[in-house]
Amino acid sequence: MNVNIGQTLAERALELGDCTALVEAATGRTLSFAELNGRADALAWFLQKHGVKTGERVMLMVRPSADFICLSFALFKLGAPVILIDPGMGYKNLRRCIAGVRPQVLIGIPAAHLFRLAFPAPFRTVRRSFCCGSFLGLSLGLFGPNLCRQAKNTSAPFPAYPAKADELAAIIFTTGSTGPPKGVRYDHGVFHAQMRLIRDYYQIGPGQIDQPGFPLFALFATALGAMAVIPDMDPSRPARVDPRKFVGSLQKQRVTYSFGSPAIWNVVSRYCHEQGIVLDHLQQVLMAGAPIGGDLVARMQAILPSGARIHTPYGATESLPVASIEGKEIIEQTWPLSRQGKGICVGRALPGMEIRVIACADVPVPLWDEALCLPTGAIGEIVVRGDVVTRAYENNEPENSLAKIKDGDSFWHRMGDLGYLDDQRRLWFCGRRAHRVKTKGGTLFTICCEAIVNEHPDVARSALVGIADGESSQWQQPVMIIEPLKTGLIVKEKLLTEVQALAAASSVTPGIRFFLIHPDFPVDIRHNAKIFREQLAVWAQSQLQGQA
Repeated sequence: MNVNIGQTLAERALELGDCTALVEAATGRTLSFAELNGRADALAWFLQKHGVKTGERVMLMVRPSADFICLSFALFKLGAPVILIDPGMGYKNLRRCIAGVRPQVLIGIPAAHLFRLAFPAPFRTVRRSFCCGSFLGLSLGLFGPNLCRQAKNTSAPFPAYPAKADELAAIIFTTGSTGPPKGVRYDHGVFHAQMRLIRDYYQIGPGQIDQPGFPLFALFATALGAMAVIPDMDPSRPARVDPRKFVGSLQKQRVTYSFGSPAIWNVVSRYCHEQGIVLDHLQQVLMAGAPIGGDLVARMQAILPSGARIHTPYGATESLPVASIEGKEIIEQTWPLSRQGKGICVGRALPGMEIRVIACADVPVPLWDEALCLPTGAIGEIVVRGDVVTRAYENNEPENSLAKIKDGDSFWHRMGDLGYLDDQRRLWFCGRRAHRVKTKGGTLFTICCEAIVNEHPDVARSALVGIADGESSQWQQPVMIIEPLKTGLIVKEKLLTEVQALAAASSVTPGIRFFLIHPDFPVDIRHNAKIFREQLAVWAQSQLQGQA
């Protein structure tokens, strides 16, 4: 069985031919399934003619666009693993990540090639390069052939590489919210399993129209026979999405399904409320990438038609999706408990996925033992097993040993998240393992504690961090940091006093003596929602030392 999704696209093109497959909202450019597949074939032939071989690693540094989708399918067809890195991770991380994955081919916009000229060392393994686009209207030949212009459409189908399930298809980097970004090895079988799960569980296929906030998900939509709309936005800055443009393409293209981070839907839902807009055609919304609050779910329900469904799938770059829950269940059953500090319910295991909770540890667990599992309701580390779970990080054995637990011929992946299973087999998320605060009086979990102070009407969000305890290197002092709502005049002293009283009245937040206000939390680039608590901890330490 060929699990290459490049072959899947060719099959959809035979079935759906002239039906629209792809729309660029910014330019109005459209491609039918036949044109999308033909363009991918033409690019694959061009790359092969210019020396790109099956198995060679190709770094793709192209903005989200029809070209990005066509090139991705072309590389799948060619059997050349594609490397995808968020450019917004910062130059230092970007250089380290590129050097770590050793690309042999670079396909990029002129800015990517200029970056290579400025920092040649990470690109030392690149032997061939191609340009896609122009610089100030000029096509610069010194960056290699401009394949987006020179690759002509051809009627000759490109035979998709007959990929095996365990062969490398891509390397995709984590957000780096708890340390340096890591390159996750995606085998062809993982992509195929993800596509199958999305098709079967969320009922995505022909007749559906998708507007993904994550560019890569346009690959799944079109491979499944749905039309994909590439929104006019910078996906590396979802919180800065222009809601007028995003909503405009949702309405113009009559989008039925959309997947994005809570940062996007927070902006979009507020805009629609202000403008009195109901998204009449949108029947299904997926929100993922960070914990989803019931307040956002409720705002989204109010701008969707009756019968529309909201899903909040849970997972990570290493394993997606793992579990899912519908918005209706969140509002009616789990959100009231979340507000009391019980964690965020992320739902039940999806078909084919297994979830366990084991005792929390910061050291490798080499072999699986059922005795590791904790009883219902006990908070520990979430571990998962299933077809969508990736097998390894690229060139990073220390992280592999920390993340994988061997179980016979298979393995369990340690999510690095803390949570518990309830008596209905629903999974509750309580925070990251690296973010728990170990105090003399016990361990505090970020999501649970922050929920208590987030109840204050002037708190936009909060972050629990641990700083050094002067009395012992074994324990930490908990500090609660508040980001106030940016509306009206906030009296800081009054807000801190009231928030401290909320924490003191709850059994979930014992022993927190230090409270600080920070105007704007640092967050991850991919979702603009995951808080960089490590940075806040350093800031808090300096603030409290200054007050001493």
